[in-house]
Amino acid sequence: MTDSDRPDRVSDDSLATSSGDGSLESDGGSARGGSESDTRGGLFGSLSSHVGSLGGSSGSPDDGRGSDPFTRRVNPLISKRPWTIVIVFLLLTGVFMAGAGMGDGGQEAGADQFADDTEEAQAYEDIQDDFGETGHEEGGTTAQLFIEDDRNVLSEPNLLRMLEFQDEIETRDGLRVESSTSPASLIAQQLDPEAETSEEQYRAVNSASQRQIDEAIAEADEVAGLPVSTDFTRESAQANVAQVAITYDTAPMADTDNYADLQYETEDIANDIDGFESGENIVIFGDAIIEEETLQLLGDTAIVVFPAAIVLIMFFLLVAYRDPIDLGLGLAALVMTMIWTFGFMGFANIPFSDSLIVVFPLLLAVGIDFGIHIINRYREERAKGVSIGESMTVTSAQLTTAFLIVTITTVFSFAANLVSSMDGMQDFGIVAAFGMIFTFLIFGVFLPAGKVGFDRLRDGTRFPEFGTTPLGREDSYMGKVLPVGVHISKVAPVLFLVAILVIGGSAAAYGTGVDTEFDEEAFFPEQDRVDQYQHLPGPLSPGEYTFMTVLDYMEEDFEQGMQGSVTIYIDDGDLRSDTALRDINRALENPPDEFRSNSREADAQSILSVIESHAEQDPEFDAVVARHDSTGDGIPDRDVDVVYDELFDSEASGEASQRLTTDRGAAQIDIMIDVDAEQDEAVVAAQETAEEIPMDATATGQLVIFESVIDETTDASINSLFIAFLLTAVFLVLAYWWLEGRAVYGVINLIPVLLTVALLAGSMRYFDIPLSPINAPILSVSIGLGVDYTVHFMHRFVDEFEDGNDVHEALMVTVRGTGGALTGSMLTTVCGLGVLYVALIPLIMEFGLLLALGVFYACFTSILVLPSVIVVWDRLENGSLGLPAWQ
Repeated sequence: MTDSDRPDRVSDDSLATSSGDGSLESDGGSARGGSESDTRGGLFGSLSSHVGSLGGSSGSPDDGRGSDPFTRRVNPLISKRPWTIVIVFLLLTGVFMAGAGMGDGGQEAGADQFADDTEEAQAYEDIQDDFGETGHEEGGTTAQLFIEDDRNVLSEPNLLRMLEFQDEIETRDGLRVESSTSPASLIAQQLDPEAETSEEQYRAVNSASQRQIDEAIAEADEVAGLPVSTDFTRESAQANVAQVAITYDTAPMADTDNYADLQYETEDIANDIDGFESGENIVIFGDAIIEEETLQLLGDTAIVVFPAAIVLIMFFLLVAYRDPIDLGLGLAALVMTMIWTFGFMGFANIPFSDSLIVVFPLLLAVGIDFGIHIINRYREERAKGVSIGESMTVTSAQLTTAFLIVTITTVFSFAANLVSSMDGMQDFGIVAAFGMIFTFLIFGVFLPAGKVGFDRLRDGTRFPEFGTTPLGREDSYMGKVLPVGVHISKVAPVLFLVAILVIGGSAAAYGTGVDTEFDEEAFFPEQDRVDQYQHLPGPLSPGEYTFMTVLDYMEEDFEQGMQGSVTIYIDDGDLRSDTALRDINRALENPPDEFRSNSREADAQSILSVIESHAEQDPEFDAVVARHDSTGDGIPDRDVDVVYDELFDSEASGEASQRLTTDRGAAQIDIMIDVDAEQDEAVVAAQETAEEIPMDATATGQLVIFESVIDETTDASINSLFIAFLLTAVFLVLAYWWLEGRAVYGVINLIPVLLTVALLAGSMRYFDIPLSPINAPILSVSIGLGVDYTVHFMHRFVDEFEDGNDVHEALMVTVRGTGGALTGSMLTTVCGLGVLYVALIPLIMEFGLLLALGVFYACFTSILVLPSVIVVWDRLENGSLGLPAWQ
């Protein structure tokens, strides 16, 4: 079939088209004969006239026909009515801006946003309901004040300071402190059992001798256990760190800000006491402060990262565009993409969270790529002397189809995260998918229209033209470096491809050992990193963070993590049976190494421990227990309801109600974890303990919930990866079969994509980046990133090859034209968005590194590996692979 037989080729002599060598030609002056087109055959042989009418990308500029219906309809509007398109898009931007402002989805941060839908989390919520633990609905919250003194935190002056502090907070109007407990108050109760208020306890300590204080310290620790660091001994009566527990009587439905304000005010009161100084020897800690500091981390990260990203993106876009109008259009399109996406979130009432931070760098990466491709391809046509409208028509006809393929496959890779049961990953999939559609519309329609409109305005005027040459031209440095992959495909394509596949397979196998991690600590940076940022000027300097200080206290001084216990929740009517207490005791005997233990029993708080403790203090209740204990081991096993009734009528009713509901239908057991236990091993031990209880028992608590999130994350990332790959593969095969008549083109696209995923998985393990809910989508997203680069390369190659170039000529034109745009896009994205690596939040920092690596690998495999894939497959189709194998 000759060129004149192709329905999509330019037939008007006045319209110039591109040849493989970059010269201008018309149909009447074609340098290619029909015989060449008829005899090439093989993988990239000529297509039938019918397929050509669907897939030819060099359609007539006048009719705007392209490779797909969308392009054929939009192209004439871009060339003929550019300002109408610009105005429509600006009006839509106003609508989305209003949506961004009206959205009340709020903001979520920290670990809880990922843990709402697990079975363990539901059990934890049931505990809150059954036992009335503090929460927004019921009101009330708690905090802990840590006091440090390397000499002795239990010295008389320090004890008096603690009691003075307690008296201040308990009598301060508006602070709403319900109660407080400290080592000083427990010691004072041993000195004077009649001293009930902090003021009376202060007098008791102040009037006691040092010997009396030392004896009271030992007695208080024996009776109640002093909340002090593990370096304490009763003989020395000394410790380095003490803990004051504070309970607030706050109103129901109070928000986090209310709680945090009360806790910060409490620390201010402590700071006013002589000898206490915030940041030096005291620090307050509570759940509300964790939430506040997590949100503050988001703000501090944004203040540092966004300006740096903007500066780097501006620099590389300036290098890529080299024209103020093109730069302005590109930046405006990026800003519009962000506004549209935020507006969609507002209309959909989706809260902004840690998991959504990563959406916007991804959209910027794709937007930068699309923008550079449009401008670069347009400049190629303009450099040949083609008019403005015709140049953009050819550009859009060729690139819009590629953009559409990239968009659909990337939407698949994003939307694959909807298979996850976690709201955070589902929100990511929804927002990223719609954001990708917005990116396609803005960069595929608005940007070309704006470019045509502005170029026509300055055409014929004295407005200067700046850099208008395309990236990667032959005489440029980039144009000399980019063809390396093409040169390799000429010399040793088979050998190179085998080596690359071996490397990719090894990386994938290595990547299967990537670790998993998720807890509150993952959201907070090391103190050294925060200290480095303190040197930044003015508003760039981060705020104060107490989380890591408190974590150090907990791990080093109290030998427990932030989550020092696991909880067993029992929801079963058999709790009132005669065997229930013995079943609980049996499950806690001979505990695993992951649990702290007292001799042969786990260190646990349960209804059984309340019964035992109260029996030791109340002889009458001890007699009741003895009457209903058939074995004499202190565990009631006859008419236990009678024991429960006596317990709930005693002074221990408050403690009992926190372990067993008054209707005897639910119970909770808190088991302390050994400080050296691994998180996953402690969770397994808790689950095994729950299984040993012959009732409906579930292991829960923050530690168990976090581990369940890890399991959900791992499953979701694997499932979304396979779904994204399957959908992408099917779509690419069908798309190229419909557009070009050769489904195998879609298969070729997938080889660099698989290499990108494999290299990224291997890099995660090499750089010791654990899989987390923040970066879990990166593997499925890397498919979208890979397709973005391979589709552009492959689509341009097919166009050049179908124009009559042989394989190597078509590859050379492609790698210098589209390869230049790909490289410019890659450098801009890697350097501009890789700046996330300087984020304060470790999870965001790690995602920035993975994003930069993913984009680099996608570009690398497209430019360096894809030429050899094309050549080898072409030789296989032609039966000319021959020997030696590398030739």
